[in-house]
Amino acid sequence: MAEQADLPPGSGYLLWHLSLRWRVAMDRALSPLGLTHAQYAVVASLHSMEKGGDKPSQRQLADYSGLEPMYVSRLARALETAGMVERRHNPSDPRAVQLSLTPKGTATVETAVNTVRDLEDHQMRPLGGKDSPESLAMRRTLVTLLDHARSLPAH
Repeated sequence: MAEQADLPPGSGYLLWHLSLRWRVAMDRALSPLGLTHAQYAVVASLHSMEKGGDKPSQRQLADYSGLEPMYVSRLARALETAGMVERRHNPSDPRAVQLSLTPKGTATVETAVNTVRDLEDHQMRPLGGKDSPESLAMRRTLVTLLDHARSLPAH
């Protein structure tokens, strides 16, 4: 384990750089499926919501995925063009757009989920694998930090 003097001066630096490297690895792993990391976040979230019986609006999907609504809109349009997502007017709210996966989108996301699981397993090997006590402790720490960040007022 690195000594404190060997560590960069801030946790934010480490989180940022790890996040960048994670995104690059995700983009590379998902590219053969025609997805980016951000697109995967949309289709995987949509898949999960549909499995729960929901037919979400773009806004609901944004809330669920943690992505900005305008970004979800842009990603959904690209995924619609790729034949993975269908966008429809919501019958109960004419201002809202309802999203659903197409059969191609469902097949793609099911393959992508396995790709992402394999990548996570590979990325977590230095901590003993994704289910090791060290990885679980790290996940708990990240959840604590994320919960705290969500409780802070937006600036």
